[in-house]
Amino acid sequence: MSELQARIADNLATVHARIERACQRCGRDPAEVQLLAVSKRHPPEAILAAHAAGQRDFGENYVQELVAKAEAVAGTPGLRFRFIGHLQRNKAKDVVRVGATVDTVDSLRVAEALDRRAQGAAEPVEVLLQINVDAEPQKGGVLPEQARELAAAVAELKMLSLQGVMAIPHVHEDPEQMRPAFRALASIGRELELPVLSMGMSADLEVAIEEGSTMVRVGTAIFGPRPA
Repeated sequence: MSELQARIADNLATVHARIERACQRCGRDPAEVQLLAVSKRHPPEAILAAHAAGQRDFGENYVQELVAKAEAVAGTPGLRFRFIGHLQRNKAKDVVRVGATVDTVDSLRVAEALDRRAQGAAEPVEVLLQINVDAEPQKGGVLPEQARELAAAVAELKMLSLQGVMAIPHVHEDPEQMRPAFRALASIGRELELPVLSMGMSADLEVAIEEGSTMVRVGTAIFGPRPA
């Protein structure tokens, strides 16, 4: 085992232990919480090292980087990518081509672009709605009060499979201050009766799990600081 593989395997074990402890505290089954390894700006070798340690799901923020990495690790058994960045409609075809889930659908226009590009595919594209729970003007995501309307429209698109909601709330130094935003997203997920609730990152995953997260997005705690 290389030094990189050993380091990432140790980090993954630590993150899984954190997830298990958080689940124990709130009476949840750790199997209910999926770990998404955010591999943005880390090389394909890091993804393969995490895969060797049992990690299967990886998140990427940029379409060009996603496509390059998907090609670099093509054929790796069970390895899946989720796109978690802002998606421009003209890039929809590239995301569909590599078979990635799209976790940041925030408008009907983006959803329709994905639906068009997925025509003829073997399976619908799995998507999440990105919710701007803090109503921050500089951030992507549909406003909470518009979520139901968008969800209903996306559900009508035959080549999309709406699975849940996600959010990237305003980050606070104290993880406890993230709780209201996590509760707000959980409430939307329940209202829409969708199973996937993607929230929580390296610094606040415990609070997110306590508030019902079914998917935590962890990058630094697995791969270390991102390369410049």
